[in-house]
Parts: sequence; structure tokens; C-alpha cells
Amino acid sequence: MVKERVGIYARVSTLDKGQDVELQLSELRAYANARGWGIFKEYVDIGQSGSKEQRPAFNQLMEDARRRKIDIILVWRLDRFGRSLKHLVVSLDEVKTLGVGFVSLKEVLDFTTPTGRLMLHLLGAFAEFEKDLIRERVIAGVAHARAKGKRLGRPNGKVDLQRLFDSRYQHGLSIRGISKEMNISTGLVHKSLDL
Repeated sequence: MVKERVGIYARVSTLDKGQDVELQLSELRAYANARGWGIFKEYVDIGQSGSKEQRPAFNQLMEDARRRKIDIILVWRLDRFGRSLKHLVVSLDEVKTLGVGFVSLKEVLDFTTPTGRLMLHLLGAFAEFEKDLIRERVIAGVAHARAKGKRLGRPNGKVDLQRLFDSRYQHGLSIRGISKEMNISTGLVHKSLDL
């Protein structure tokens, strides 16, 4: 019987607050051994905040999952894996699509089982619910601001067209130079010159 290859992922945000990645790793190794899994590789991000877009070890883990080098991803807790609920659901959906199992030790979530897959669907539903709530709050906030007479969007740029034309055609300034001189965006310079 071929052992399933597990990729262990561990992360600590800071080094100076007494966090030690070895706490996670020792428990994850013991769990993998108890399940009879072969540890393919340990992916460890140290000093990497979960909110960061780029986490080198996490990125390598996902790349190895895409290349089918691992059969299962094992993490200590979900918050070590995902940056946010949305990121977690998107990442787990990709893992599921790849046919890679996922186990979170502390939450006792094993997405290789029918019950675990149900939990994955529930997480997806909560993420969708959260996104809808945010959208509703934004729409309500915009409507409230408009009802109070507040103008939304970028302010209309009042441009001294004579000065702009002189800067461009008499003094030969570049678009960027005009933008800096008049303290307006390069887009507004282009738009004004097109008149």
C-alpha cells in the first residue's frame, strides 16, 4: 500500500512574542504518523502575518498541490492557513478541485470525509453571506450619503486651460511635467488637451 503524501503547513506571525512554530510542527508530525501518512515536506512561514498576500511557504505548498506532489494538506488551525474567510474558502475550493485532501488538526476538520466536505460547503455559504452583508452596507452608506447631499466620486478638476495650453505648446512641457506643475493628474492633462 502506497502511503499518502502529506504537506504540513505551519505559520507564526512574529518571532518576538514567544511564538514557536515547533509547537505546531510536533503535533502535526505526530498526527501524520498516527494516520500512516508519509510527510512529503514541511512548509513553514516564520514572521509572516496571515494578512500578507505573499507567504513564500504557503505559495510553495499550493504550487506543489497543483503539481500533484502531495495528496493531503495538514495544518494546525484554519487561521494559520487562510488570511480571511474569503481567502480560506477560495484556497480550500482550489484544494478540493485539485483532488487534494485537507485536514485542520485543532478544529478536527477532515475534508477527506463526507462530514468534512459538508463543513467546507458551510464555510462557503458563510463567506458568501459575509460578502452580501458587506455589499448591502456599502449600498446603504452610499444612499445615505447621497440623501444628505454629499457628492460622491472624484472631485471635478478645475483646470486653467490657458495655462495648460501655454505650458504644453509654448514651453514644451511634457504631460507629466504639466501634471506636476499644475498639481493635477496626468489623466486630466490628457483629457484637457483633447478638447
